[in-house]
Amino acid sequence: MSKITLRRFLPFLLLVVVAVAAIFIPSKPALVDDSKYNQADITWMLVATAMVFVMTPALAFFYGGMVNRKNVLSTMMKSVVAAGVVGVLWIVVGYSLCFGESVHGFIGNPMTHLFYKDVVSGPAWTGAPTIPKSLFSMFQLMFAIITPGLVVGAIAERMRFSAYVLFTVLFSLLVYAPLAHWSWHPDGFLAKMGALDFAGGTVVHISAGCAALAGALVLKRRKSHIGGEETHPANIPYVLIGTGLLWFGWFGFNAGSAGSAGSLAVSAFSTTNTAAAAAGLSWMFFDVLRGKKPSVVGFCVGAVVGLVAITPAAGYVAIPQSIFIGVLGAVISNMAVHFKATKTVLDDTLDVFPCHGLGGIVGMLLTGVFATLTVNKAGANGLLYGNPTFFFTQLKAMLCAVGYSFVVSFAIFKFVNFIVPLRVSEEEEEEGLDASQHDEKYTQGTLLIATPEGLKEQEII
Repeated sequence: MSKITLRRFLPFLLLVVVAVAAIFIPSKPALVDDSKYNQADITWMLVATAMVFVMTPALAFFYGGMVNRKNVLSTMMKSVVAAGVVGVLWIVVGYSLCFGESVHGFIGNPMTHLFYKDVVSGPAWTGAPTIPKSLFSMFQLMFAIITPGLVVGAIAERMRFSAYVLFTVLFSLLVYAPLAHWSWHPDGFLAKMGALDFAGGTVVHISAGCAALAGALVLKRRKSHIGGEETHPANIPYVLIGTGLLWFGWFGFNAGSAGSAGSLAVSAFSTTNTAAAAAGLSWMFFDVLRGKKPSVVGFCVGAVVGLVAITPAAGYVAIPQSIFIGVLGAVISNMAVHFKATKTVLDDTLDVFPCHGLGGIVGMLLTGVFATLTVNKAGANGLLYGNPTFFFTQLKAMLCAVGYSFVVSFAIFKFVNFIVPLRVSEEEEEEGLDASQHDEKYTQGTLLIATPEGLKEQEII
């Protein structure tokens, strides 16, 4: 069998092996005593889980609307394929690596819940005692799905699809799982240090942002970027639709991280909306201050940055302070985007590191400033409330996450490039990844054109 044929056959073979192995996993009865669970909490967490899932196709619209027309579908496909890849990987070993028995505070024992062993039949997770562990696991899965999807914005328009799928597998196992274990397992070393990350500022956004930076450096610049070609978003209404759905889903992302349908979820819901609103205005007004006109894309990107920045703090800070978090996060990311575009040659296509990486960093540090026990007794008082020690704990946790995410992600990209070439050829890049990687074409419909021969359909592109 030729090397090329083997590469094509191997992914399907691995999936078949997993499917066949799953046949022989013994089934255990689910806990039939639901009396210890809270039905309202179960209902809310089911809804929140579905809301977070919506964020993955929302991200596809958000990213797909901003790239070149010939790369819309390939960008959207990369954003959503993690729903399949991570969805299967999570059941096999992903959940166990994140939340299995801790191995020295670094990673979960892969055998604890291999092939979902004892998840359905086992006791509730300690951090969510009023819902079944299987529901907690599904909620956490949605975070694991969207994280590699965030990286897509940095490597768009030049990364081979097969290489991205392999990256998703390795990133989920070697970057996401350790960070989730460090931060959200009670025996994780960042959790034991006292660091707080309510809904994924470290685990999701810093890890994705740093991986995006590593990917942009390894993949190097697009031909259009080198040539200084001016590019325009393919479909700005897609960006607006994606932003609206992301904003909606983020209520489940942050408020669902309370783990129950109580006052903490209401507080996290409120801080989420407030920070997003403030950040959208901040980005738009800051653009005007610099001589630009207010734009749809500007407000949308700013709102998403606000959602990123409030994520680690959502359940630990009061609602008024979330305005400051949104405004500052948007200004810092806006300045970083401008600096990247004018002072560097970094080709982070959709500014993932300035928006998600720096947004997550700002959110982690400001959690160390504004966190208060009056909002969440399980949290801590921050710098503003007389506890500088906690601020430095957040700083140390942030530095650990940034260093680990960047170094390991950089190594993953290099390794993937050794196995499967990361970049498409120059000809494929010129043709566009929609056609070269997926044999598909993005159109916005057809028009009937009158010709001497009669009415003919013409694609709107």
